[in-house]
Amino acid sequence: MSKFIKGTLILLAAGLITRVLGFINRIVIARFIGAEGVGLYMMAVPTFILAITITQLGLPVAISKNVAEAEAVGDKGKVKKILVVSLATTITLSAIFTPLLLVTAPMLADTLLTDARTLYPLLAIAPVVPIIAISSVIRGYFQGKQNMKPVALSQLIEQLIRIALIAFMTKAFIPYGIEYAAAAAMASSVIGELASLLYLLTTFKLKKKFPVRKQFFTYVRSGKGTFQELMSIAIPTTGSRMIGSLSWFFEPIVVSHSLALAGIAAVAATEQYGSLTGFALPLLMLPSFITQSLATSLVPAISEAHSKNNMKLVEYRLQQALRFVFLSGGLAVVVLYILADPLMEVLYGSESGSGFIKLMAPFFILYYYQGPLQATLQALNLARAAMINSLIGAVVKTAVIFALASQPAFGINGVAIGLLVGFVLVSLLHFATVLKKVSFTFYIRDYLKTFFIMGVAGFAGAWIMTHLPAGQPLALKVLLSAIAITIIYSLLVLLLGLLQKDELIRIPWIGKPLSKLAIFGQPHPTLKR
Repeated sequence: MSKFIKGTLILLAAGLITRVLGFINRIVIARFIGAEGVGLYMMAVPTFILAITITQLGLPVAISKNVAEAEAVGDKGKVKKILVVSLATTITLSAIFTPLLLVTAPMLADTLLTDARTLYPLLAIAPVVPIIAISSVIRGYFQGKQNMKPVALSQLIEQLIRIALIAFMTKAFIPYGIEYAAAAAMASSVIGELASLLYLLTTFKLKKKFPVRKQFFTYVRSGKGTFQELMSIAIPTTGSRMIGSLSWFFEPIVVSHSLALAGIAAVAATEQYGSLTGFALPLLMLPSFITQSLATSLVPAISEAHSKNNMKLVEYRLQQALRFVFLSGGLAVVVLYILADPLMEVLYGSESGSGFIKLMAPFFILYYYQGPLQATLQALNLARAAMINSLIGAVVKTAVIFALASQPAFGINGVAIGLLVGFVLVSLLHFATVLKKVSFTFYIRDYLKTFFIMGVAGFAGAWIMTHLPAGQPLALKVLLSAIAITIIYSLLVLLLGLLQKDELIRIPWIGKPLSKLAIFGQPHPTLKR
């Protein structure tokens, strides 16, 4: 089994578990602090993400790519220099931006977010900045070596610790006010990330084949060339992530001011934003563990193939990723769209947010495509193009949100439409950019088959949901309907030849030569390993 497939499978398994655990975490938060508390939590998160983006400086992707290339030629000295220079950079930036976040938190809460209660979540999350900055460097190192087990296990540890604490901490602080409970939820995340970092440090110490502390500052002083190499990838990557982070940072600010223009009070705006970003979007993004796993594995895999000028293998890796995304994303879209109302009722005790799911779900396949496409651009040294695409999408998204959300006829639905316009545009621009570099075969008939399968499975699921006995518990009806949709969808995928039976038997493709594999049921040309 190739490192790419093995690493992807490991990340897929871990991603599924961590997504489920993370979703349980969201449900616990929502049931303890409600939509208003979730709104406070989600308004603080973009500021935290922006601080992390600045601190990481795009280094995780650069580390993964450069370590993979250094490993390919057996240059262990280069690997150590990459690691040392990266650690020195992120630690320095953490020392600058963590205090800055603490100092500016009151101004952010009072003036920009227009809700002074967001101060406490902002203060609670600040200590996690240096923790994530260091752990991301170590994750980048393991990803570059295409050893995904430490990355996967660290994610599991973080989620398990967070869930173990979240219910206790939110319940303990809720008597003091919703803002304190939201801050307690943030603090649980900090402790979870710390546990994850301790595991990564322990694993790194056991796995590494060179002493990091020995001549550390000597490597830093002589690492100018390595720093420049990292920055040639990191800065464009940071630019792309920075645009996304800045866009997300300004999103709650634009939303709160736009809804105020529409005549919606600050407390109501916070609650509506919580329903959208805390209830609906986590459900819609749940399948993205597949895209994140594929994207993480794609960077070193495509970088290695590209360094050997094997463009057929580059195309094949991308086809693999997009096929997984389309088939799995199609199933997720059907389940979420058909079962939106009862699913929200079962999970959150309220149908608040189900309208957003019905509005956004049909377009979310393009969102699932975005991760693998961006990873491909980064691996092909097209991070600058990805950055420009992200900038265009962010500007358009923010403009649409402000234009629509400030109108009473749209309100919070205008925010949802703006988010849709933004990620659809970015995905299409990424795809157009990839096509300039990589020859790509479109299997139109098989895409049409998939849409047909989605329609049949969705119709069948809706019929089953409405014809189940009325006395059955709602949770059981939702579960049975989701299982029925999944079975029908999967059987049709097999019957129409979109997946080969031997692929499933090998779970998937284990030990099978690449030349004998299929893309949407079509044989792929023989590829050089």
